[in-house]
Amino acid sequence: MAIDSTSVQAYGSAPVTYDVQYPESLSRLLIFVKWLLAIPHFIILYALGIAAGVVWFIGFFAILFTGKFPEGMFKFMVGYFRWTANVTAYVGLMRDEYPPFSLDAGLYPVTVDIAYPESLNRWLVLIKWLLIIPQIFVIVFIFIAVYITEIIAWFAILFTGRYPRGLFNFAVGASRWNQRINAYIYFMRDEYPPFSLE
Repeated sequence: MAIDSTSVQAYGSAPVTYDVQYPESLSRLLIFVKWLLAIPHFIILYALGIAAGVVWFIGFFAILFTGKFPEGMFKFMVGYFRWTANVTAYVGLMRDEYPPFSLDAGLYPVTVDIAYPESLNRWLVLIKWLLIIPQIFVIVFIFIAVYITEIIAWFAILFTGRYPRGLFNFAVGASRWNQRINAYIYFMRDEYPPFSLE
């Protein structure tokens, strides 16, 4: 599937890319079973999440001693975030195409990428968990709002076959913000995420 390159953008000061192509129409019937169809993905993502936790642990010490996140492990983490984002977009009613079982880019109309840093602050890894607390506090409330808007979107899709564009943009913005938080807290970028959906 060809992905529209114009949807790829860099947001804020952090080189984290996240976007979802807006669908002109969506299946009214798939909204009833997407969560069920995604179960194989949930099982695999659970296992990949355990692996990501191990990579995060190793990455912590690698950065602490060398100032670098091992590039192969970094690419795995980006792939894990990408796969998760694809499934989230599918289950979150944003796309009807079934997500690929892949860490690779360009296979689904969801864009996730994080630029590899040549060096990282060795000491920042010790306090990122503390610095990110205000972000987590805010994003929790944003995602409560997202879940409410998804209920509205579910009924809109059921009756019109379309995800209301404003609600769609809000959900994409929330996920974009979340991706920037992930990049920061998983030690992949040192730039502090902006408090922004853009």
